[in-house]
Amino acid sequence: MRAKRTAAGVIAICLGVASGATAHHGIINFDLNREIQITGTVTLLRLVNPHSWLHLDVVDANGTVTKWRCELRGASVLRRSGWSADMFAAGTKVTITGAPDRFTPNTCYLATAVFSDGRRVDRYGQLRAAAPAAGDSSALPPRPARRPDGRPNLEGDWAAEQRMLTDPRGISGAFVPLSVAKKVEPGSVPAGMQAFPGAKGTAASLAENPVDTFWNRPSAFPLTPAGQQAIASFDGGSTDNPRLRCEPTNILFDWSFEADVNRITQADDRITLLYGSMNLERTIHLGVTEHPKDVEPTRAGHSIGRWEGDVLVVETIGFEPGILSADARIPHSNQLRVTERFTLDPDKGTIARIYVAEDPLYLQKPFTGADTVQVADVPYQRTDCDDQSYKTTKTEDASAPVDGATPRWLVWGGAFVAVGIAVLALMRLRGRPGAA
Repeated sequence: MRAKRTAAGVIAICLGVASGATAHHGIINFDLNREIQITGTVTLLRLVNPHSWLHLDVVDANGTVTKWRCELRGASVLRRSGWSADMFAAGTKVTITGAPDRFTPNTCYLATAVFSDGRRVDRYGQLRAAAPAAGDSSALPPRPARRPDGRPNLEGDWAAEQRMLTDPRGISGAFVPLSVAKKVEPGSVPAGMQAFPGAKGTAASLAENPVDTFWNRPSAFPLTPAGQQAIASFDGGSTDNPRLRCEPTNILFDWSFEADVNRITQADDRITLLYGSMNLERTIHLGVTEHPKDVEPTRAGHSIGRWEGDVLVVETIGFEPGILSADARIPHSNQLRVTERFTLDPDKGTIARIYVAEDPLYLQKPFTGADTVQVADVPYQRTDCDDQSYKTTKTEDASAPVDGATPRWLVWGGAFVAVGIAVLALMRLRGRPGAA
């Protein structure tokens, strides 16, 4: 019996160590209630989605070099804000003020960067003329409102208005559109809103287990028993979350979530949507009244569209099971059916979308929402995704530690060896006389 307990304990320990190799991801990963400051020399900048990473060499008073890395916003939204790789060229000296990672040594959340010449930029700093707020087309170039066939002209590059914490450093406050943030006190929470979970001083940031509190709360939507079962073991802060394994989430969430730039191309028989987020591609088939009988399930599904006056109505089926919202813990099955209605306002330079998602297997009622995109301030551009939260960069040895983290091959290798030893122990025990 003692041998059995020992073997079981070894298995539990080694599996626990292995699971720790995939650290959680997101703002809650950092302790925004603590402030740190480091000064170092840039060695590498990874401008990627969902978050960019700045690597630095930090030298202490004894001349010892420590490798640090600090998280920035995703490459797509940084580009919209006027940031570029030239800002952090290798050899650049910079002082970073931010928050420490809760799990990984020598890792931080970049709040403010100050360069040797005195220039300063906050996390949400706008280094180019910001795009006009949604609905303000005064600074936008003219574009034809209709195509030669008389239909609304949806073609072009579109993006949701950028959003940010009311604190330009990204430490505290509510998450609001850029135009709203400019009108309120830094770090404030406008009336009727709440502070972003995980921001400084929030309950989630101060919880005994912040990551679990942030991600693993009850679903924000009424689910059927099958839906509850589907989401029960889902961990939104790990690679259970499609975004954290560099895959699209769904056609609703990805259109406006990160304010990426999307591209619409329009023809007589089809409309193609290229999502800036995770490079999801959709084709809306026009002049088709029924979906094929043998639709192969995908993340994008199969879409057919029709015009009701100037409104484009799109119906989509054929989804593989997935997630409607990782933050809200809402799953969907392969029975998901989505109806979207796109409306162009040529005077404001916006496309409004309202949608209804129905899933009788997982959802007790329809999931509804709306969003708006405006003429983009920068062109559409495909952006690489490479989640660096618990990986080395592609230019480094994948077997090497990530700034103090244990190499993944060593963690898993040790886990498998330990499991093997435990299994052998159990086999020997069972071979003894009187063993159960």
